[in-house]
Amino acid sequence: MRFVAAREPGPPEVLAVAEAQVPAPKRGDVLIRVAYAGVNRPDCLQRAGGYPPPPDASPIIGLEVAGTIVALGEDVDAWRVGDVVCALTPGGGYAEYCTAPATHCLPLPRGLSVLEAASLPENYFTVWHNVFERGRLQEGESLLVHGGSGGIGLCAIQLAKAFGATVITTVGNADKAAYCRDIGADHAINYRERDFAAEVAGITAKRGVDVVLDIVGGDYIEKNLKCLALEGRLVIIAFLHGSRAEVDWRFIMLKRLTVTGSTMRASPRERKAAIARALRERVWPLFETGRLKPVIYRVFPLQEAAAAHALMESSQHIGKIMLEVRPEQATG
Repeated sequence: MRFVAAREPGPPEVLAVAEAQVPAPKRGDVLIRVAYAGVNRPDCLQRAGGYPPPPDASPIIGLEVAGTIVALGEDVDAWRVGDVVCALTPGGGYAEYCTAPATHCLPLPRGLSVLEAASLPENYFTVWHNVFERGRLQEGESLLVHGGSGGIGLCAIQLAKAFGATVITTVGNADKAAYCRDIGADHAINYRERDFAAEVAGITAKRGVDVVLDIVGGDYIEKNLKCLALEGRLVIIAFLHGSRAEVDWRFIMLKRLTVTGSTMRASPRERKAAIARALRERVWPLFETGRLKPVIYRVFPLQEAAAAHALMESSQHIGKIMLEVRPEQATG
């Protein structure tokens, strides 16, 4: 099979197409003939040498795919050969064939294409677990999400609005602000022009928000704590500005805050299976009724993975960046 290899840790240019044996599914896994794969920031970190795969995962980059199941491992009875699925993978997505735990696979939501379905797993698993399970966002509460125009941000905005929350987001330019408002955000703050903590205070009449979903870290951490209301929850899932900061932790005591976070790839297999069940029951129907929609910015052929990574790192996109692997091999 063809796959994308990183010749060595480095910039996007280290990526190139290579060949390897088709993997065999282990007990509880399925083998998927990949039609499309999603591009995510952890992929860029892995390529650069900063996010090594777990010991039992494929070393090939790629955390989400959609395609056709072509083989079943032992003890798999929920799927059949020929089923078209999207899947959260522990790695291996940038390839013509990829294995994934059967319990981390989901059917295509009715009305969505294989390409659209391939754009869902990494973001929706991550946002559901972190915003609704760890962050405990409830109807009538408020969410501040940073990076609103990226895959995680657009997912969080749509899900929070679908479940009855008020959403504030930060973005880097006016076009991104307009897009986020169009897709459901109640307020979009251009962080290059305004201090988001002061803006949140004004928007909420100094009450603050109930949940912050942060991908930035660094100097945002203390500002996030300032933005939270009493009993607020800060959920950290990435550190674009670094994982160290000078922070006045008295905010936690004075406002009775909760600080939490997670990494999806390192989460236990059983936890991801539970998230998949929750998505199928509570989120997939929202795609089928049109309340949620995938947002795809650009699709690159597999051999142009380097260009896809360069675009991701430029932050010029709005929505998902995808790789076309073998689109003729899957039909919804």
